[in-house]
Amino acid sequence: MDQKELEKRLRVLEDVEAIKNMKALYAEICDDRYDITRMEKLFVEDAIWDGGEVWGVYKGRKAIMGFFSETGKSVTGVHLFVQPKIKIISEIEAQGSWYLLQQGTRGDMAFWLSAVEYEKYVKVNGEWRFKEIKFKEFFATRYEEGWHKNKMCL
Repeated sequence: MDQKELEKRLRVLEDVEAIKNMKALYAEICDDRYDITRMEKLFVEDAIWDGGEVWGVYKGRKAIMGFFSETGKSVTGVHLFVQPKIKIISEIEAQGSWYLLQQGTRGDMAFWLSAVEYEKYVKVNGEWRFKEIKFKEFFATRYEEGWHKNKMCL
């Protein structure tokens, strides 16, 4: 393996780690009541956040931040993202998926939520940003009912 190939492999590893760190920051911000002053830096201007039937679809950073601003008024939670699969497509494009388990509250209702997020990333000025997040929910249910009794309640 020559120097050029080693450099390419190292860049891929560094990009994967940078995306993982961005996702960890995203989770931290979600857990901090979706602080949009921190959150907006993670999305490109024309990003899409697709939360499906339960959470809705938002196109553009401004619309996404509007959603997070409203969500932060009534939803709290702990976002546990695991099992990352990240593929670097080019020096400025990547895609990935993450499994999510969230314990949270919406108003006065405690809930469990499980989903997979399919994501597209772009590198802007040397920093990875979200281009698209597509949310596929497995279940969302009241805490006291558990996911085996009522699959969707939110």
